[in-house]
Amino acid sequence: MGLAFAPAPQHPMSLPMKSKTYTPLALMAADSEDLEVLSSVLQDAVAKVGDLAWLPAERRFALVANRFVWEEGVSRKHGPFMRVRAGIHFDDVVKVRTKSLRLEAKEAVIDILSVAYEGGENGGTITLHLAGGGAIALEVEAVNATLRDISDPWRTQNRPDHGAA
Repeated sequence: MGLAFAPAPQHPMSLPMKSKTYTPLALMAADSEDLEVLSSVLQDAVAKVGDLAWLPAERRFALVANRFVWEEGVSRKHGPFMRVRAGIHFDDVVKVRTKSLRLEAKEAVIDILSVAYEGGENGGTITLHLAGGGAIALEVEAVNATLRDISDPWRTQNRPDHGAA
């Protein structure tokens, strides 16, 4: 008779969370106003450097991040709150520049503070501003971004706080 192992118990905070009001997001951004909405959704999203990808042949910059579900937690003072995995990609990207970001450190974690756009209808720069002063600048021919939640949400006790005391 072979040995059978029970699955390792999961911490209650890491289990998928059922919410009566959570709806997975699927957003597209085609101009600077749309990017402001995308920025608010991505505020405090965290990702590993290894989950960033610049695909020059496809003119795409993509990432997978754990985003805080602000649409569920913005008015709440106490947890549990939620995070969810989201896939994000920016198309029509012609060049990517980074500031204060070590791309070889694949396990390093970045924290997205905001997404901003400088330019016009004929292109410009989309900048992902990171905690600690880092940035990822995407030179684009047009604003063309997509975000989609790709997992069930999970609990987190902590709500991001930027020291506004």
